[in-house]
Amino acid sequence: LIMSPAMWKWTCLVSHLLLSTTVSPLGRQQPPHPKRPFLTFTGEQAEGNFNHLVVDERTGHIYLGAVNRIYKLSSDLKVLVTHETGPDDDNPKCYPPRIVQTCNEPLTPTNNINKMLLIDYKENRLIACGSLYQGICKLLRLDDLFKLGEPFHKKEHYLSGVNESGSVFGVIVSYSNMDDKLFIATAVDGKPEYFPTISSRKLTKNSEADGMFAYVFHDEFVASMIKIPSDTFTIIPDFDIYYIYGFSSGNFVYFLTLQPEMISPPGSTTKEQVYTSKLVRLCKEDTAFNSYVEVPIGCEKNGVEYRLLQAAYLSKAGAILARSLDVGPEDDILFTVFSKGQKRKMKSLDESALCIFVLKNINDRIKDRLQSCYRGEGTLDLAWLKVKDIPCSSALLTIDDNFCGLDMNAPLGVSSMVRGLPIFTEDGDRMTSVIAYVYKNHSLAFVGTKSGKLKK
Repeated sequence: LIMSPAMWKWTCLVSHLLLSTTVSPLGRQQPPHPKRPFLTFTGEQAEGNFNHLVVDERTGHIYLGAVNRIYKLSSDLKVLVTHETGPDDDNPKCYPPRIVQTCNEPLTPTNNINKMLLIDYKENRLIACGSLYQGICKLLRLDDLFKLGEPFHKKEHYLSGVNESGSVFGVIVSYSNMDDKLFIATAVDGKPEYFPTISSRKLTKNSEADGMFAYVFHDEFVASMIKIPSDTFTIIPDFDIYYIYGFSSGNFVYFLTLQPEMISPPGSTTKEQVYTSKLVRLCKEDTAFNSYVEVPIGCEKNGVEYRLLQAAYLSKAGAILARSLDVGPEDDILFTVFSKGQKRKMKSLDESALCIFVLKNINDRIKDRLQSCYRGEGTLDLAWLKVKDIPCSSALLTIDDNFCGLDMNAPLGVSSMVRGLPIFTEDGDRMTSVIAYVYKNHSLAFVGTKSGKLKK
């Protein structure tokens, strides 16, 4: 891990928040360390909850996405610049937004909740997307938060109508010789006709270009997107796919999700709704999204099922962990937090587990599923396609590790769950966030809890 001095200061700041007591190798509790001062920052407004935080890995500057504000802070939490994003007159029922055409709904002063904050390093700008006007984004210059562009005149510019801060996740795929791509994943809040649940968009060099956020490919029949069929909502009226985390690795982009599913409990004739955590994978270069595959993931320890995904983070194995997992030190490892059970998305139980997955093992499971489907075995097996349980079609072709699909057997689901390796459980104070990195061959994980504790 290479850090600038400013980044190191930020990392040390986090370490000051760790538990104040330690346990000696003999199990005796040592006295707490003397209290060390740590830095804080408080926003300007009472309603200004912080929604997202990103750190510029080159300078250590911190960007905070809040309600009605974007803040740029120094590494010691001094305010450098503030950019206002709201409130403004709006109504969530206005589609397209009232800034595009007259809306018959009553307009009221509405807060702008930051839903996505990404640093576009290649073009030295911040992508800040909010809840106003069906989810349009601002492109802000990193230096001074000057507005470089705010595309709003095309339907592709409205990314999500959901007002929750955790409803959108974006992953930038960067290229040296062409425009970058932005993969956007979002809850659709019952509006699948307006918003794709996953899409890939153009990130043009010019922030005011007409093609900014346009679909990478779009014609009459095919586009760089996945839409939830409206039929799905007749079976599960509140169906949605909630995106917890996203990243790119190798030739693929991945999203970790939580989605409802109707199942029949053993011995029961009626179905009940549960939530299933799934990893979604797409090829970076797949403009038609024929490579879409999703696989259920979960964790189990001492007979207890942990199935509700709370948070995740991609890291490397490091030499020591790699030896115990029989992988290479540079192999990708997913650190994940699950809470107990499957039934309560909004009110998760306090019992939780920190689990790790080897990304290669998940990819191997996906490859096995692709090979069996292209032999004509089984159905597409997607919960949100159950109204059309489409059988797999047989085709003679070789499916290797980087297979990106054809215009058949897609989108595809894996039925059997990939289980993670539980490494820590917490029964009383639910774990809600995780970050990890390798230090001197050791894998370190920082976990945040429901009560505001930070555990190393």
